[in-house]
Amino acid sequence: QVQLVESGGGLAQPGGSLRVSCAASGIVSRFYDMGWYRQAPGKERELVAVITSRGSINYGDSVKGRFTISRDNAKNTVSLQMNSLKPEDTAVYYCNADPKESGFRMFWGQGTQVTVSS
Repeated sequence: QVQLVESGGGLAQPGGSLRVSCAASGIVSRFYDMGWYRQAPGKERELVAVITSRGSINYGDSVKGRFTISRDNAKNTVSLQMNSLKPEDTAVYYCNADPKESGFRMFWGQGTQVTVSS
């Protein structure tokens, strides 16, 4: 079975940092675009960052300049370094694996809570 397991969420102060990671199993993640999405209460899920199978990176506008996504294909992991955190970053963060191929499905992790509060 395919699993994406997030870790590293928790509580941070405004201006602080957190690093969340996602470990994939059941897939060879280097064949997938790997991304982070988040969803805050009462809001739609939004793109945070994605790193493609070729290594190209895109960030959501709200996190540009503050967050950094990276991947380690040998370890089947993807991480998100979050700096200069704001209360608005509070959300459940979800790991995503997208093969970008017709007939193949994407996968989601269960999510990890990130709370930014003083």
